[in-house]
Order: sequence, then C-alpha cells, then structure tokens
Amino acid sequence: MLYRNSGACSGATNEEGGEPNTHFGNKCQWSDQITASWVEQFKGMEEKNKQMMEVESSKGMSAGQSDEHQRAWSEHHWDRALKKGNYDRSREKLNFEITKGGKVKPVNKNKRITERIAERFSACGIKDPNAGKKIPTRRTVVNVIFGGSRERMHEIAFGNQRVDLSRGSDNSHITRATDIESWAKDMYQFACDQWGEDNVVGFYVHLDETNPHAHCTVLPITADNKLSYKKVLAGKDKFEYSNKMLALHSALAVVNERWGLERGSSVAETGAKHRSTEEYRRELSKKNTWLESEIKSHQLTLSNLYSQIRLAERRIKGLTTMVTNLEEKEINVRQELGKLITLSKIGEEQSAELQEHRLKLEQELADVINKIEEKKEKLQQAEHILMALQYEVKEETANRDETRREVNNAVKDMSRQIKLRLVEAGFDEIVDSFRYLFGRMTSTHDSSLFDNSFVQDIAERGNEIIICASFLFAGLVDQATTFAQTHGGGGGGNDLAWGKRGDEDEQAWARRCMRIASKMMKPATGTKRKI
Repeated sequence: MLYRNSGACSGATNEEGGEPNTHFGNKCQWSDQITASWVEQFKGMEEKNKQMMEVESSKGMSAGQSDEHQRAWSEHHWDRALKKGNYDRSREKLNFEITKGGKVKPVNKNKRITERIAERFSACGIKDPNAGKKIPTRRTVVNVIFGGSRERMHEIAFGNQRVDLSRGSDNSHITRATDIESWAKDMYQFACDQWGEDNVVGFYVHLDETNPHAHCTVLPITADNKLSYKKVLAGKDKFEYSNKMLALHSALAVVNERWGLERGSSVAETGAKHRSTEEYRRELSKKNTWLESEIKSHQLTLSNLYSQIRLAERRIKGLTTMVTNLEEKEINVRQELGKLITLSKIGEEQSAELQEHRLKLEQELADVINKIEEKKEKLQQAEHILMALQYEVKEETANRDETRREVNNAVKDMSRQIKLRLVEAGFDEIVDSFRYLFGRMTSTHDSSLFDNSFVQDIAERGNEIIICASFLFAGLVDQATTFAQTHGGGGGGNDLAWGKRGDEDEQAWARRCMRIASKMMKPATGTKRKI
C-alpha cells in the first residue's frame, strides 16, 4: 500500500509556473478545485519546501530490487537504465549507505539485501511464510523512501553546486555535501526509532537521480521476534493504518524541521498525488521497463537452473548405474568367496593357494563395499542438489509470474489513469455543454425527460458533485456533509448507505460516491437551481 506525502497545496503553482490556483473557475481542473476546497485556509500561502515519505509493503524482495537499491548492475542493466530512466552514472559514485550505528559507508554491493533479510529471519528463528508458495501471500518487507522538494534536496546534497539534469550530461566534477550525510543519519535514526535498528536491513542514499532520496528496507518484526506487518505497521483496519501514517508523517516533520522541510499533505487530505500526466506516464514507463527487465532476468535464471537440473539428473543417473554395477560385483565376489571357502575344506594341499586367493577376494570385496558407500554418498548429495534446484525453479517461476502480474496491473493502472486524465480534461467542457443545451430547450416535454436524472445533476452542480464525491471517496464524510450543506445542498440526510462494500472494487466505489454526492448536493427544499 502506498502512502505519499504530497508537496502540493492550494497555493502551489502549476506545472508551467503560472499563478497559484486559489479559486474555482469553470476552466480549472477539478483536482485543483478539490485541493482549493479542502485546504481553503491555506489560500495565498507561498509554496514551501515539503518532506516526502513513501511507505510501501511487499511480499518479499527480489534480487532485481536489491540490485537497483545497491546499483549492483551489469553493463547491460546500466545501459537500459540510462536509456529509460533518470539516472546519471557520472554521479553514481556519490551514492552511499548508512550502516549500524549510523555510519556512512560506500555502498557494499557484495551482499544483497535479500541475503540480509534471510540472515535477520534466521536470527529471529523466523521461517519465511512465503517460501515454497507459488503465489506469496504474506507481507514480509516494507520499503520506505525519504526525500523532499527537489530544490531543497539539491541544496542539502550538493550545496551551491549546480547539477546538469539533462540526459547524458557529465557531472563527474560534482562532490557530495556533508549535509546530505547528516540528513541521511537523521532519517536512518528515525527509521530505527520507529521500527528497530536490527529490522532496518538496508539504507541507501541515491544522488544519481533527478531528486536525491533514501531507500530504507524494513522488516516488520515485533519485539518478541514475530513477523507481523499488521502489528508493526498496518493496524487492525484502514482507519487505524491511516492514523498511524498521519502520526508517522507528523513525527518525521519534527526531525525534518532542522532541514527546512515541512510536513506536506497526505493523500487522504489532498485527494490526489498532483502529478502531471507526463510525470505519471514517465513513472509507469520506468516501472514497466524495470519489470520487463526483471522478467528477462527471471527467464535467464530459469534457463540456467534448467541446465543445472539436466546436469544433476545425468549425474544421478550415472551414479545410480555405478552403484547398481558395484552391488552386482559385490554379489559375485561374495559368491566366489563362498565357493573358495568350501574348496579349502576339501584338501590341505590346496590350502596355501586357496588362502592367497581368498585374501585377494576379501580385499576386492572390501574395495567394492567402500566404493558403493562412496558412490551412494555422492548420489545422495546429487539428489539434494537436484531437490534444491527444483525448489529454486519453483520459487523463481513464482517470482516471474508475480512480476508478469505486476506488469499487467501497471498497464491497467496506466489505462485507468489515461481515462481519468481524459475525463478530467473534458469535464468542464461537458458541464458547459449540458448547461448550454438545457438552456436552449424550449419544449417542456423535452426538458422533462431529464428531470431527476444524473445528467441534470451534473449540468446543474457538476463541480460541486465532483468535490463532494472526492471527500466521500477519501473517507471524509463530515467534510462532505459540511461542503454539501454550505454549497446549496441538503447534505443527503442520515439515511445514506455509507462505506465501501467488501465486494466493491475502486471503480464501483467511485461510481457510488458520485451517486451519493449527487443526492447530497440536491437542494434541501427540492427546488431546482437556475442554470
């Protein structure tokens, strides 16, 4: 689950650097209108530097994610990253990590975060609950990103040096300011205070991207060494989680005060992440690029594993044949030895010769038995290796399939967001068109066709319905009621069915919020407003 501290507020300037959006207008984007409504008390406030913290849980960490945090990339991966992402390899040397005790160290690429996670689980006597599962079900890792407004983070990271952010630029002359190390130590200590230093298994600061930031990998392990994402972070329900996140951001703001970074507004408070379409497209493109790279990496790993499995199977087959042949030889030697013992009882004149032959057979039998034991031991080892490889294939296949699902979800997400942006771009024009057409209707019969319809509601109160529905969608029922009552609506009464149902997805819930908001925005007297 993603919780983001947005730097945008009602007084923030738009993407093109225009005037602050502090009022409603027919041509304003409705997301700006919502923000202006929600934080009306901040109108006219100049834009300030905001902190940023993202908290996202996951059902484990892949080797690819670990490599990205540590920049433990091959030349091939670097080439892909430089073509598709906002990376600057000339600044990669400025990256660093914070280790136990708050020590600043160069990034250690020799030990993956996945290995550190396994070691921590082992130290706590925890068995990974997702191990062996085709589809992981438990949230075992929490990824936290710390950062802030770009200009301020650049000041902290580089002082008065100016970084050329254009693609392919050479910033090898840029040096790392000591302030970024102190800020990172503060963020590290904050994470340790919140979740325990032993549970912070990775803390990496990236200065080679557009905006300096820190990646912190946390394991949700309780004081009694139990793995519980719910107890450590989520709480019993979404409301407790929301309260925890709000408190977490407030606590971080106290730490960030010395760095000139203020607490921003959460998604629950602003209703949007305030990213432009282009920013969102770039973000999803970057994610898709990484996911596709992950799938190829999984495929390559699987190919190598299958090759190793074929070798292991051939070795097992060869060892099994050897053991069978040696066991047959043991039987033959024992039979011959038995005959020799019988012959030795017939006559003493043959005893010396028989005795020598008997000794040779006994030695040969002993050698055969030793070889059988040796081959059986090697066979057992080969079988263990095969089992381990088969398990690894199962795990890697599950990871690949999960990554494919993530790709599909990302594509769906992009499709939804594009639809949202298109609707958002044309919404005001649609409302204006409805109003214009309704105003030109001369036939009472024609206009009566729209009586009490959603079309009529949108034409009469489109902007207000959107704002009220956004309050409902964010869980701010009291604010929605107050908004409706103070903007000509009756508030909908107390008989409204409220709350997201268990069988509803986000889109169904959004549609119901629109219907409820439409009802809430109807005038209390039941009279129509003039268009």
